[in-house]
Amino acid sequence: MIIRISGEGQYEIDDATLARLNVLDADVEAALAADDAEFATALAALLALVRESGTEVAADSLVESDVILPAADATAADVRAVLRDDGLIPG
Repeated sequence: MIIRISGEGQYEIDDATLARLNVLDADVEAALAADDAEFATALAALLALVRESGTEVAADSLVESDVILPAADATAADVRAVLRDDGLIPG
């Protein structure tokens, strides 16, 4: 799966990492639902796992993203606007 972080770049994610990302995605959703101050921390953890565990796609490669995640400085309102029924990451 190819995940783009808005304003940063794309990362190729393996299935094992995808399973871990889905757990963090649920944390982001829970923080949004509770209007929790932990939202920024949950989003940062999600993005950090993508950066740390993913393989960065070369900037000159034209690869379609399967998922586009909000930027690290996204607000709760920004994330709510792109949130789908199954979260930010399908699955």
